[in-house]
Amino acid sequence: MRKIKRKKKIYYPDPKYQDILVSRFINHLMKNGKKNLAYKIFYKAMDKIDDLNNKKEKKSSLEIWKKSLKNLMPNVEIRSRRMGGSNIQIPVPLSYENQITKAIKLLINSATLRKEKTMSYKLAYEILDAFQEQGEAIKRKENIHKMAEANKAFSHFRF
Repeated sequence: MRKIKRKKKIYYPDPKYQDILVSRFINHLMKNGKKNLAYKIFYKAMDKIDDLNNKKEKKSSLEIWKKSLKNLMPNVEIRSRRMGGSNIQIPVPLSYENQITKAIKLLINSATLRKEKTMSYKLAYEILDAFQEQGEAIKRKENIHKMAEANKAFSHFRF
């Protein structure tokens, strides 16, 4: 037995929405152990989504956030492997848990690159863009899929 299975991390639901996925997102959003700040940023972003969304659709901000995460989930990832003196990119299918993690990281990283004033505004606008299937995070996800499609010939070299 070479590989030891990792214990699955237990997440507790967040105080406002009672959702485990929200607490996972907040853990990724948190920097330097400042969880209360991460909660404030996320909840302000959700309030901003509610404010912006009342004009357009009658969906709750949590539904919009979940749909945007679903839109961002990549099915495959690219891993490098050294073969015969050259590195080749191998597409590897992702499990559902890893898809969620990748989507969360795509969303947060794309939000930090935006030009809005505060992180909560950046996050809110990036969530809305991902919900409408546009924006930087969607471009990155599509780029991952394009690279996987281009390197499909190497898919039999799985890890």
